[in-house]
Amino acid sequence: MDGTLTEPVHDFELIRRELGIPSGADILHHLAGLPPPQAAAGHAWLVHHERALAEAATPAPGAVALVRALQTAGCRLGILTRNARELAHVTLAAIGLADCFAEVDIVGRGEVEPKPSPAGLQAFAARWAVAPAAMRMVGDHYYDLAAARAAGVPGVLVNQPDGAWPGLAEYRLRDCGELLACWQGRAPAG
Repeated sequence: MDGTLTEPVHDFELIRRELGIPSGADILHHLAGLPPPQAAAGHAWLVHHERALAEAATPAPGAVALVRALQTAGCRLGILTRNARELAHVTLAAIGLADCFAEVDIVGRGEVEPKPSPAGLQAFAARWAVAPAAMRMVGDHYYDLAAARAAGVPGVLVNQPDGAWPGLAEYRLRDCGELLACWQGRAPAG
């Protein structure tokens, strides 16, 4: 969602500094390792900070057109985010896509083990009764691609420069607009 369907705005190093997390460390993993009172305080700060970002979210290039075209075609759509489910709703409303995803198909860090765990994708495959190879994981980060690889789902990398995370994505496209063009057969998949 963030950075895939929306313009990326999270400053993860700022979040780490504010929460006293070492530079480069996985934020959610670090918070999970804290004593419960500290973890709760860290999560509360994180949700408050992320809510402001969600309310101000803007769509990434081609994202709205892609989701609308897939929805119109009857594709099953899901959101798997390391964000909180409640904030996914706020973000989707801000970019005009709140009506495109069933509640059960919005999965956040509170519902399954966060990416790069394949748990969320495995849950979608089981709920939708489809083989993982028939699904696609569209994302903009290593965690998206690693989760896809671990679940046996082809990964589609968007909104990243060429060469990011070599060997992890089955498809690499400039943005969601280029993905839409490929899906509609107007451009070759990269």
